[in-house]
Amino acid sequence: MTAIDINVADRHTPAWEAGEETVDLAAQRRRARRARLHRTALKITGVLILLGAWEIGALIINDSSILPSVQNTFSTLVHYLNRPYPAASDPLWKDIVVSGRRILIGFVLAVAGGVLIGSAMWSWRPLRDMIDPVIELTRPLPPLAFIPLLIVWFGIGELPKVVLIIIGVLPIMIVSTVAALDGVPPELDQCARTLGASRLYTLFHVQLRAAVPGIITGMRLSMGGAWTSIVAVEMIAATSGVGFLILQAGNYSITNLVLSGIIAIGIVSLVFDAFLRGLLRLADPSRTVSE
Repeated sequence: MTAIDINVADRHTPAWEAGEETVDLAAQRRRARRARLHRTALKITGVLILLGAWEIGALIINDSSILPSVQNTFSTLVHYLNRPYPAASDPLWKDIVVSGRRILIGFVLAVAGGVLIGSAMWSWRPLRDMIDPVIELTRPLPPLAFIPLLIVWFGIGELPKVVLIIIGVLPIMIVSTVAALDGVPPELDQCARTLGASRLYTLFHVQLRAAVPGIITGMRLSMGGAWTSIVAVEMIAATSGVGFLILQAGNYSITNLVLSGIIAIGIVSLVFDAFLRGLLRLADPSRTVSE
């Protein structure tokens, strides 16, 4: 083979390989698109099965005070979305905003505190040995048990509601942060320290960044507990919020409005979880997150 032939081969081989890689990438995208469509179809099917079972149950019971139909419930949801119940309260959309604001305030404070405390526990072993028994002792306690105590301490304003969310979310975030940092490969720390990074710089810029996916997973797990806490406390010590609406509707056996409030909570929870899933994709694009 002459020098000219070798040069021609050198010029054409990368182009052929690049074309093959382009074809493979296009095929992967088509497979990923088909997989997403398949998952979406399965999810829609699951929801339709649930709604069908609900409708069949309503037809069998034939008593709207026990189980209203799907159409009746969703028409009630649309009706009260911009109309108050009771008459002196706010419409449903304002109750959703009130509950969502309480969730966000308590959740953000608890996540920030949990990440800071968990990072400090992971960095300093004596602190971890001191705090870990306290976390293990308080974590199994249901936050709802603190409601009477919080009312005695703080009254029935906004503060006890936010504190209750913090009580429920904080231990989960501490445990999640410590576990996520434990899962960071030690080679990352060694490389950063070898390059001259300080221990504090390595913690915030290397280890915590590597632990972000695990921390976000802990946030997703604790969000459900936050909604449980806020709805419970709104039923006991509140004059607004979705929990208050559900309690008032239940007192007068308006089951379709009770179910409307529950559906509203589910929809808002899905929106919050979708936001956290988006953060998880940004933090770790290689991780497959269920849609």
